[in-house]
Amino acid sequence: MELPVAFFLFCALLLYFLPSIIGRNKKNATAIFIVNLFLGWTLVGWVVALAWAFTVEALPPAPISVSVTTAVAAPPARMLSTPVTQSGFLCRQCGKYSESSGAFCPQCGAPRQPQISPGS
Repeated sequence: MELPVAFFLFCALLLYFLPSIIGRNKKNATAIFIVNLFLGWTLVGWVVALAWAFTVEALPPAPISVSVTTAVAAPPARMLSTPVTQSGFLCRQCGKYSESSGAFCPQCGAPRQPQISPGS
C-alpha cells in the first residue's frame, strides 16, 4: 500500500514542478522556479509559471554596421575668393590656393569669382 502512495506523491510533485522542468534551460530559470515554488500552490501562480516557461526568449539584437561619412562644409561666402597673397586666390570649387592670375583655377578649372573687398 505504500508503493501507490509514493507513486502518487511523485506524480503530484512532478506535476507541481512541471513549469520549472519545462523552463529549466531558459535564461531566467531560477525566477521561474521561485515563482513555481512559492506561488505554484495557487492555480494562478502555477499557470503564470507555466506560461513563463513556455515563452520564447527574444534574440539579442544583431549588431548594426554603420558607415559614417563626414561632409566637409563649404567655406563662408566672404572667404570663397579672398586673396591669399597679392596674386593668390582660394578656389571656390576645390578649395585650393593658386598663385596664377588667370580667369580659371589651374587645379580644377572652375571660373574664378570676382574679388570681394572686405568693406562690402
